[in-house]
Amino acid sequence: MVSVFQAALASGSHCSTQSLDRLLPAVGIKRSPRRRTTSQCKSEPPLLRTSKRTIYTAGRPPWYNEHGTQSKEAFVIGLGGGSASGKTTVARMIIEALDVPWVVLLSMDSFYKVLTKQQQERAASNDYNFDHPDAFDFDLIICTLKKLKQGKSVKIPIYDFTTHSRKKEWKTLYGANVIIFEGIMAFADKELLKLLDMKIFVDTDSDIRLVRRLRRDISERGREIEGVIKQYNKFVKPAFDQYIQPTMRVADIVVPRGTRGTVKIVINHLHSTFNVPGTLSALASAHQCHPLPKTLSVLKNTPQVRGMHTIIRNKDTSRDEFIFYSKRLMRLLIEHALSSLPFQSCTVQTPQGHDYEGRMYSGKQITGVSILRAGETMEPALRAVCKDVRIGTILIQTNSYTGEPELHYLRLPKDISEDHVILMDCTVSTGAAAMMAVRVLLDHDVPEDKIFLLSLLMAEMGVHSVAYAFPQVKIITTAVDKKVNDLFRIIPGIGNFGDRYFGTDGPQEWSDEEDTLST
Repeated sequence: MVSVFQAALASGSHCSTQSLDRLLPAVGIKRSPRRRTTSQCKSEPPLLRTSKRTIYTAGRPPWYNEHGTQSKEAFVIGLGGGSASGKTTVARMIIEALDVPWVVLLSMDSFYKVLTKQQQERAASNDYNFDHPDAFDFDLIICTLKKLKQGKSVKIPIYDFTTHSRKKEWKTLYGANVIIFEGIMAFADKELLKLLDMKIFVDTDSDIRLVRRLRRDISERGREIEGVIKQYNKFVKPAFDQYIQPTMRVADIVVPRGTRGTVKIVINHLHSTFNVPGTLSALASAHQCHPLPKTLSVLKNTPQVRGMHTIIRNKDTSRDEFIFYSKRLMRLLIEHALSSLPFQSCTVQTPQGHDYEGRMYSGKQITGVSILRAGETMEPALRAVCKDVRIGTILIQTNSYTGEPELHYLRLPKDISEDHVILMDCTVSTGAAAMMAVRVLLDHDVPEDKIFLLSLLMAEMGVHSVAYAFPQVKIITTAVDKKVNDLFRIIPGIGNFGDRYFGTDGPQEWSDEEDTLST
């Protein structure tokens, strides 16, 4: 059979809503399903290195503008086709050719339904059909894609085909510029089709698909050739004819053998979608001449505080003195911030037997989250005054192509959504890294009014940016400087806090947020 390249109508989703029911109807053919012992979907590496750049395939919260909203909704590419048709190869070619740094790869193999005890018994005796649309949890797929499309974090189940069950551990994915969703039934659900901005069907000759399955199952799964051929003829090929091939008609593009020319057409169509200008300049000019927000609390500028600022701002201060007085300021800052936490009245009895009308913290728990690397220097001060405080970390780095902040590492305590969160960074100039860190906390269901952003020194621009985007976040600092220069350095400033604290040499073109953006 010769595959033919086919450009479908631009309104593929319109076609799908008219021609498909929720699921494709099944034909009345009785067959036994195959039993899988392992998932067909290998765990994707967290990044893909090409000759020119690194592409992060685990995703991240996309950049948010000065209003705290996504600059542009993620673009979702659906990849359908038969088993071993080459969907993963096409996905990799698209990722390498796209000029975007962040991509999420999502496989349908993660979304098999949880089997009941009876269904597990049927699966053990090859009586449960894993190649039927009903085997997939489409409701969970749709919910997951909607959240990813909005730039939110999601939990992805890990399916164990040996036990036919989901593992207790789920993996976390973040939204991205592009989401590639692939699976044999990627186009089998009408509601799912509405979420796909582009639908690509990988059409590969059945003989080629059989050869690929033979190689994979024999080399990776240790199976016998007779069993693989029997499984393919009895279950896989009939499922393709009945459920998968009919969905080709809703595809925008059908990819034949020799796919590179077709992928180029896909890339040319997508390039204009991601031409989004940077937002640092917008942040810099959005709130000029505005009064400082009411959510800002600045430590009282006493002679003692002023004296410590004089020492740590002095370029000739030794590293030992810089660390000593920075720690003193951090302790004062933390104590000042704790006064903003909610307290309730309580009565206790003194050793003399008298009642004392006091106050006590009315929240559930306090969690500290440091923005690496400078933010972690504030952790000891928080631990010194908050007993049993939990600590999380966030690493944000700059993209060398766009100059925008991007999430690279995250470790947060469980159930953080119920805590008051103290977000710590030593300096905030533009507010870019702080805004992304706040967005990460919001993605983990932390209420905005329970987030406290603490920094030793902030620029007015950063204060305005964070406050305007997230008006319920409380901003607490020891000082606010008025200016940021063309290199986004705070003026008069404090220098690169991380380099001065850790004794490292910074690059010539650093900014006051460089500790968080390019460590």
